Amino acid sequence: MVIPALEVRDLSVTYGKFVALHDVDLEVAEGEIVALLGASGSGKSTLLRAIAGLEPVAAGDIRMHGYSVVATPTHERGCGMVFQDGQLFPHRSVGRNIAYGLETTGMPRAARAERVAEMLELVGLEGYESRSVATLSGGQAQRVALARALAPAPQMLLLDEPLSALDRALRERLSVELRDIIRAAGISAVHVTHDQQEASAIADRIAIMIDGRIGQIGSREELLGAPASTEVRDFLGADGRVRGRIVAQRPTTTQVELLDVVTEVRGMRGEPGDEVSLRIS
Repeated sequence: MVIPALEVRDLSVTYGKFVALHDVDLEVAEGEIVALLGASGSGKSTLLRAIAGLEPVAAGDIRMHGYSVVATPTHERGCGMVFQDGQLFPHRSVGRNIAYGLETTGMPRAARAERVAEMLELVGLEGYESRSVATLSGGQAQRVALARALAPAPQMLLLDEPLSALDRALRERLSVELRDIIRAAGISAVHVTHDQQEASAIADRIAIMIDGRIGQIGSREELLGAPASTEVRDFLGADGRVRGRIVAQRPTTTQVELLDVVTEVRGMRGEPGDEVSLRIS
């Protein structure tokens, strides 16, 4: 039997009488990227923080590679984390930011320098070791934060809306690069976002969170083709509508890109690049 990288079973998180997560089940395979997609307050960041050990668990279990980590402190769970603002250390250079987790393990200086160079190459920032983090663009800063999270070779990567502070064009470009970097690192990842296009570009499967529960999990094609409930369909767009973009105009059909899936639509006219809204039935 293949043991998943991550198993969440019947997980609940409460704040007093408020139940933030209700009996959540989630499984992430080795090397898989799963996005937690939902509106503000849906519980997606709470679930991520519970996996990391940053939120106390009221009930249920969290297993990494077959072992329960509910009672394991955050720093011993082997999770690398990337947050919305990167949280880089302003007094450290790029290289020393990336080396931070390696320094705490006692890795020799030469080995640290080699690992830092390897991580910078992975995220496309070769030669940035001595740069001040104050000189970095938003996209560069998030790449450094990602490199820092990956440097200690964690068993799981957790990303909490790492691209949400960036503008749309940069977010779209970095979402593709982020997926490639995670793939190259060969690590399982859970990625939190409220952006449907970002989730589709990065993840293998998407878990839609609604009111502290996972309403449905599947590939973007499965979610679009067969929403499991009215709530899931409504989340994908008001009244089941999903925003898309015209890719090409054919004699009898129009090619429309919806959540990274190109679909043929009849009875529609427009120019490539035009934004459209389609109803899912």
